[in-house]
Amino acid sequence: MGRIFVVELDGRSYRCKFCRTHLALPDDLVSRSFHCRRGKAYLFNNAVNITVGALEERVMLSGMHTVADIFCCCCGQIVGWKYEAAHEKSQKYKEGKFVLERGRIVDEIDFSSEVYIDTRPSMSDGEDA
Repeated sequence: MGRIFVVELDGRSYRCKFCRTHLALPDDLVSRSFHCRRGKAYLFNNAVNITVGALEERVMLSGMHTVADIFCCCCGQIVGWKYEAAHEKSQKYKEGKFVLERGRIVDEIDFSSEVYIDTRPSMSDGEDA
């Protein structure tokens, strides 16, 4: 495998719940109104320190999308998914964006949360209206 280079974000950040690796900045947060199988999820313009899994077509609450699961580059835990393509015109704004599952990330303020490891793929993307 090779050396892993980890990006350290300046200021407050969202981090992997399992190993505390930096994943995203609050400034890149687009929406807190998403849902996944395990609960709430956040939509971000950018994410760092992730690896992207294989592309697949998924039927989500908002329609058919081409997505890839995303994993923390340090511990390998699934942390969400990336939208590669949306098949519905109204969903095109999601393309190229990242969804981080709230139960798999911590804000620097909530580092006291307990660890739960689950490697099942994410299957939902519902958004509150």
